[in-house]
Amino acid sequence: MCLVVLERFNQNNPIVFQRRKRTVPGLNATAMADISFMLLIFFLVTSSMDADKGLSRQLPPLPNEQLEQEQTVKQRNVLQIDIDAADRLTCNGDTMSAKQLTQRIVEFVENVENNPSMPEKSRREVNLLGLMEVSDRHVLAIQVDRNTSFDAYFQMQNAVVAAYNQMRNHLAVRRFGHSLDLCSKEELEALVIVYPQRISEQQPTDGEKGGKL
Repeated sequence: MCLVVLERFNQNNPIVFQRRKRTVPGLNATAMADISFMLLIFFLVTSSMDADKGLSRQLPPLPNEQLEQEQTVKQRNVLQIDIDAADRLTCNGDTMSAKQLTQRIVEFVENVENNPSMPEKSRREVNLLGLMEVSDRHVLAIQVDRNTSFDAYFQMQNAVVAAYNQMRNHLAVRRFGHSLDLCSKEELEALVIVYPQRISEQQPTDGEKGGKL
C-alpha cells in the first residue's frame, strides 16, 4: 500500500533536479608584481653575497725596472718555483709535491735559525705584537710553462697560500691564543706584517706545443 501511494505521488508531483551553475571568481593579480618586487628587495638587502676574490700577485716589472730589481734583490732572498710542460713541480731545482712545497716555503720564509743562505729579516715594531723579526725581504719567484695544466698550476698556488696561512696561524695561536680564522681585523693586519706575501710571477715560457695557460 505504501508503495502505491509513493508511486502516485511521484507521478503527480514530479521532482525536477536542476544543477546549479557555479562561476569561478576572478583573481585580482594587480598587486602581485609589487609584492614580488618588494620581496626581491628584502632578500637582496638582508642576505649576504660572497664576492669572488683573486690571488694578489706582483706583476713582472718592465724591462728597465727588471735590471734594477736584479741588482737589489739578493739571491738568498729568492725561492725559485717552476712548473714545466709535463706538470713537474720544482723548487730551487728539487722536484717535489705540492705538500712538500708548502713545507719548503714555511722553512724558507721563517728562517728560524737565521741561516745566511736563507732570507734576511727586519726588526720592527708591530701593533699588538711589539718588536718582531719581520720576513719582509723574501721573494717567491714563480715560473710556469705555457703547456702547464690548470690543475697543476692551481695546486701550486694552493700550496703557496697554505704556507702563508700555516705561518700566520702558528703565530696567532702563540701570541693571541686562538687560530687564524678567529683573529680580528687588527690581529690579521699584524700577522700580515710579520709574514707578508711577496710573490713575483713571471710570464709563462713558450713550449713546443700550444699553451694551456
